[in-house]
Amino acid sequence: MAAPSRVGLVGLGNMGRPIAARLRAGGVRLTVFDVRPDAVQRVADACGAEPAASLAALGRTSDVVITLLPNGAAVRQAVLDPGDDRLLDGMVAGSVLVDMGSSSPTGTRALGAALAEHGIAMVDAPVSGGVRGAEAGTLAIMVGGEPAVVDRCRPLLELVGARVFVTGPLGSGHAMKALNNLVSAAGLVAAGEALLVGRRFGLDPTLMLEVLNASTGRNYATEQKLAQYVLSRSYAAGFSLGLMLKDLTAATELARETGTELALGAACHAVWARAADALGGDADHTEVVRFLERVAGTELV
Repeated sequence: MAAPSRVGLVGLGNMGRPIAARLRAGGVRLTVFDVRPDAVQRVADACGAEPAASLAALGRTSDVVITLLPNGAAVRQAVLDPGDDRLLDGMVAGSVLVDMGSSSPTGTRALGAALAEHGIAMVDAPVSGGVRGAEAGTLAIMVGGEPAVVDRCRPLLELVGARVFVTGPLGSGHAMKALNNLVSAAGLVAAGEALLVGRRFGLDPTLMLEVLNASTGRNYATEQKLAQYVLSRSYAAGFSLGLMLKDLTAATELARETGTELALGAACHAVWARAADALGGDADHTEVVRFLERVAGTELV
């Protein structure tokens, strides 16, 4: 199946910019919009996309609209806000909204129901792999939605991701993303705490990582984050602490809605909330280990 002929992309932040470039490199006719006009022009100039003057204008020229916004509330505002400019004023029956950000699964289902009243379909397709994955086109994409709509959007998703996982009905992709980041966040905190205990005992953190990565304690944080972003003191993984906390909140809310006890997850959420209060939500998420160092009164390097 050929990719939709006209695509709009709303949100040109850390992930939106490289995804726009991947879509254009794949030959997609792309229109872009962001609340920052300078960002729109930079992306348009860099990859040859068409700049849109408004959300409604982008909606009018797009068969599929992709959003890469900070949260579900921002997506809902961009689509339905009764103010001066919204996507709903441009999108027509038969078009599709694809939310590739991280949003509340229940909020996604509510937005999908609102769009269905106008004949507009919705797919949730959050990603994992960060900025590097977006640049390389190696993202993992978790997709929820009606099978026929997912099939229609798959050619676009395959331009930006190496693996596309169809997770079920609308909202299931966002649920999977939140639960993935719960596991990811817990792994980073656990590894950071282990390095701090070892450091205070007299073990070398670099050696500890070598041992962990050759043993059963290895995880994505030990392999891809701690040496690269924490021990190097660069803290430049490209995903904010506040966004991680948002996904953890979504995971804990999902646990509550499903009646599932989340003992470890709740403790993990509390650590990240304290770190966000101490460092600010704009800090890189790997700086949670810097917060752990502060609490322990010990630096790893």
